[in-house]
Amino acid sequence: MHFKEYSSLLVAHQEAIVTVTLNRPAALNALSSEVIDELDHVLDILAAVNTGGKWPFRGMIITGAGEKAFAAGADIREMTDMSPDQAWAYSTRMQSLTLKLESLHVPVIAAVNGFALGGGCELAMACDFIYATTRATFGQPEVSLGLVPGFGGSVRMQQRVGPARARELLYTGQLIKADEAHWVGLVNALFDSQEELLGGARSTLLRIAGQSPTAVAAVKSTMRQVEGHDTARGLEIEAEAFREAFRTADMQEGTRAFLAKEKPAFPGR
Repeated sequence: MHFKEYSSLLVAHQEAIVTVTLNRPAALNALSSEVIDELDHVLDILAAVNTGGKWPFRGMIITGAGEKAFAAGADIREMTDMSPDQAWAYSTRMQSLTLKLESLHVPVIAAVNGFALGGGCELAMACDFIYATTRATFGQPEVSLGLVPGFGGSVRMQQRVGPARARELLYTGQLIKADEAHWVGLVNALFDSQEELLGGARSTLLRIAGQSPTAVAAVKSTMRQVEGHDTARGLEIEAEAFREAFRTADMQEGTRAFLAKEKPAFPGR
């Protein structure tokens, strides 16, 4: 994989993990159109990787430069000059990006250091897991600006914390600290420092990298597909994924190794 040099992002690929850092610390890593375009470009590269059984990367981390913010939301200065139609295009552009993030075939962890507000919180919620430092702050404060969430917050916040709690957060614009975000289920794990945060995210992804890549991708895809369906339809989708797993070399190797009491060497196909 080859990434160009970006103006607003830093991209690193190490030990099968791609780390993307939003690199606008002076602007609290606000999600400008440039950031969205560059992040979209990175996701297109990752989504287009033909694994062919090699799986050059097994996970992704998104984080923010500096200690103050993961992403403090949309770029308000940029938004003030938008017409209603331009605002719609801005919203749908970011929504499209979050859907790409959700559909990526490997797990993605948002490593939140500092503020994750508005669009920043929405970006984090599009990831599989949210890890955070104890000093992180989350919220959807759009109503305080006469706005509404535009990057998926009204959908994903309900999925993360339930409808009643989501309504309270979105109606009031209330900001919550990391410990409360963890308690309500928005955040998966807390860490005392930024270094421990990134180390914890890498540790989880490397642990997942030890599993069958085809199985992990299938579980991620299945869980995304069943969301929003009733139980009966969800079970049908799951059964189809189970059938497809039996077509993979990873399933053959995994069951063989289990019966032989050996560690599996998954071929990734």
